[in-house]
Amino acid sequence: MSINADTDSATDTDDLRYVVDQARIRDCVVRLARGEDRRDADLISSAYWPEATDDHGVFVGALNEYLDWVVPGAEAISVTLHTLGQSLIDIQGAQASVETHVTAYHRIDLGEQEHDIVIGGRYLDRFTRRGREWRIEHRTMLYDWLRDFGESVDWSQGVLGMPFVGNHYVGRSTGDHSVTFFAG
Repeated sequence: MSINADTDSATDTDDLRYVVDQARIRDCVVRLARGEDRRDADLISSAYWPEATDDHGVFVGALNEYLDWVVPGAEAISVTLHTLGQSLIDIQGAQASVETHVTAYHRIDLGEQEHDIVIGGRYLDRFTRRGREWRIEHRTMLYDWLRDFGESVDWSQGVLGMPFVGNHYVGRSTGDHSVTFFAG
């Protein structure tokens, strides 16, 4: 750090702004992943600017079209879980380029049986700050790997040979217990 008090003050302010901006960007990425896992249009929308676009490779379009595609989601995909890894955040004024690693689990009904499939990839997000709020202008999904683990476990039997004592322990894209938990 510089010994000059004026420089330190400006640097401290800039550093604090940078840390706060990074936290707001990460919060937005996490909110979006939760919204996608719960098929919650409000959470998803809160992460994008209204005129935003999305490119998942298998879908390309505007935010309203993306919402129609992902909410309520494909009937064949009963569970999703997006686990986020590190984010590289490059902030340039009111713009930011963000790469976030993601491991996405999907339980997919293939007709005769459900399969557990995991995709590894990265989100490339172009963020814009308006006032104090950061949201996504454009997202591109990059796919790095995919693994089909075969037939899904039958959760109706519990876990490790022990039955569940209630019906709220298994995650679902809709009707998940965590929604009730956060509702208070």
